[in-house]
Amino acid sequence: MDQHGLIERAQQGDHDAFAELVDSAIARLDAAARLILRDRELAQDAVQDALLRAWRDIRGLRDPGRFDAWLYRLTVHACLDQARRRRRRAVEVALDPLHLPGSPDSSGDLVRRDLLDQALRTLDPAQRAVVALHYLLDLPLREVAEVLGIPLGTAKSRLHYALETMRSGVLEPPAGPTVVPGGQVA
Repeated sequence: MDQHGLIERAQQGDHDAFAELVDSAIARLDAAARLILRDRELAQDAVQDALLRAWRDIRGLRDPGRFDAWLYRLTVHACLDQARRRRRRAVEVALDPLHLPGSPDSSGDLVRRDLLDQALRTLDPAQRAVVALHYLLDLPLREVAEVLGIPLGTAKSRLHYALETMRSGVLEPPAGPTVVPGGQVA
């Protein structure tokens, strides 16, 4: 059955139709939540919260064609709620092992991944959401704005400041000592 038909059945209370709808999206929602929160357990909690809200509010979904964007929006908002609740909790990130076929030395990949992880940790959750949706999940910026429920200009601004923060904090090495004429180090 097509997605539109499943949505109509779910809006009428069909649990199986809803389960079929979210089965195809749950891996993407979990990936987005993990990128935003940088914590596996918090991400799973956020996805669960988003799916509960989706089930509760699916009758109010007016445009079935926007179902995926609606699910992303619910997930991002659940992630931001989780981040606010756990603001003081130290975040420990577990890097999943890389499985690159034919790559005997993945140390360079690990270093890049660690740098990216460090850079993402410098961002607040709202900025991390824009970066994750745009760069890591390949959503166009206009769609990122729709998913987050913010104006396009705000999404652009958050992305700009997030990239600036990431570059100044982790991704660009600090400038070394400057040698001035006469051989003195400044």
